Amino acid sequence: MSHRNWINWKQFFIIAGMGILAIPLLLYSRLISLRPPRTDVEKILFQGIVYKRDVRLSPRPLVIHRVTIDLTAPGVKVFVTPGTTTSDNTVTNARTTSEFVREFKLQLAINANFFYPFREKTPWDYYPHSGDRTTVIGQAISNSNRYSPPKTNWSALCFLESDRAQIVEQGNCPEGTVQAVAGNRIFVNHGKPVTASLSQHSNTKPYSRIAVAVDQQGQKLWLIAVDGKQPFYSEGVTLAELAEIVINLGADQALNLDGGGSSTLVMATSSGTTVLNAPIHTKLPMVERPVANHLGFYALPAIENE
Repeated sequence: MSHRNWINWKQFFIIAGMGILAIPLLLYSRLISLRPPRTDVEKILFQGIVYKRDVRLSPRPLVIHRVTIDLTAPGVKVFVTPGTTTSDNTVTNARTTSEFVREFKLQLAINANFFYPFREKTPWDYYPHSGDRTTVIGQAISNSNRYSPPKTNWSALCFLESDRAQIVEQGNCPEGTVQAVAGNRIFVNHGKPVTASLSQHSNTKPYSRIAVAVDQQGQKLWLIAVDGKQPFYSEGVTLAELAEIVINLGADQALNLDGGGSSTLVMATSSGTTVLNAPIHTKLPMVERPVANHLGFYALPAIENE
């Protein structure tokens, strides 16, 4: 091979190598571009359901998503991922939140209970994938089927037949509960922060978080999703900061659900589904994590000029 040909081949390999290295960067940049813009938004999604995106610079970059739901509004109905216990003690098939919304023709949903088994190493090495069997932690009820029992010291959000919700500290929903999910701690009670929950080490670091809150009558429900683990976009909140956000809404109680890379809020659209927040799974933004169960809502279309 002549010296000139060798130089040409060398240049070719350098350019090809640079192109290959650029592909992941281009794909990552594409995912970043799909995140919701850092602008405040408030709009009616469906009858009785209002969404607000709250963008903040302090105490760090934050994007907070809040959905206010009137449980007494016409057409608003709650639905939790159904489950069936099998011989291996698993109870549900994992789904992304978008898959849950599409499968059950819902209008809105968030992820719910903590669960196991779970593994997240690389974009190709994680568990569960969609369809894999999982076990939820704490109380889970779907259409009156209690498929997961209460867990000691874990609390539950219980939906009764009377279009009323309540958060039960000991995690065992009362008779007549139709739908329920569980979280690991109540962090607001009677409109005040629960100091014991806020001071635990895992709760004092900024993190992606999902929470549900109710008013004193149990007729208004809030879903709160705070994006995290994304520098300069949204870096998450501590549980104390989340408590302040919830209390400012006028909530009486709030329950912490599974957060981190599980944090996902999805709504149905005429063309499918839209992810309202910026989830991050296997360190990739706008990639949804398949999770064990979800809290979903049926609702009627918004009335024009409402």
